Amino acid sequence: MKKNFRIKNRSNYLIDIDFYPSDRSGHADELPLLIFCHGFKGFKDWGGFPYMMESISASGILSASFNFSMNGVDVKTPAEFTHLDLFAQNTFSQELEDLGLVIEHFCNNSKEFNINRNKIALAGHSRGGGIAILKANEDKRIKCLITLAAVSDFNRYSEDHKRRWRKRGYFEVINTRTNQMMRINSTLLDDLERNKSRLDIPAAIKDLHVPVLIIHGKEDLSVKFEEGDILYKNSNRENTEFFVVENAGHTFGIVHPFKGSTKTFETVIEKMIVFLKTNL
Repeated sequence: MKKNFRIKNRSNYLIDIDFYPSDRSGHADELPLLIFCHGFKGFKDWGGFPYMMESISASGILSASFNFSMNGVDVKTPAEFTHLDLFAQNTFSQELEDLGLVIEHFCNNSKEFNINRNKIALAGHSRGGGIAILKANEDKRIKCLITLAAVSDFNRYSEDHKRRWRKRGYFEVINTRTNQMMRINSTLLDDLERNKSRLDIPAAIKDLHVPVLIIHGKEDLSVKFEEGDILYKNSNRENTEFFVVENAGHTFGIVHPFKGSTKTFETVIEKMIVFLKTNL
């Protein structure tokens, strides 16, 4: 059964974490750990993410997922965006800091969780995949990486859009699931321009020398398949596998609330498990 706990970041905001122990956790041998990052307008409890983490932990690999501290979801209402003020202020650098603190927490408390600190992997979906790529390049404790429908670039805005965004101080996107208008402040744009080199995803994956598994649906309408191809072409291809999922969209057939797994999602999970067992 998963264990839920929270840690605070440097701004005193909560990072809500779910840890999924394995049936083998009681054994003497320490086990590998996979840490998963959700994407934009996402959260750790979205759709089939908990099912995916449970499946991975059942295979003998410890797993953990978490909410970025400023993703807008409250710890008491894990599937609702009740802190749109925080969502508006979120930045890519903040998410990198949060992920770093999660890694640090598990490394510092590895005996409590029965973790092998030399066998830690990252995975991320969509925008979370971009964050995972950047952190895997920064943190040498990460031994392998999985991306799921990951973005290849955070700078996804035209110059005209950025000009209007800067002038107004924010722009809004609609959450089609909740019908909420979600504001994004120009602090995100500031972060993107101020930290251009650090937030360069193609450059980061090019520098990576650990095994990488890129998973992307051929029919992804949210993050086009071509972005997965860009990641693969910029990667060290001796260590990278590009797993193309035919007839699959951005979430591999999974919806929220979770209505059960799909054949496509099971294929993705099995691919992840085989990759992790091979490389950790």
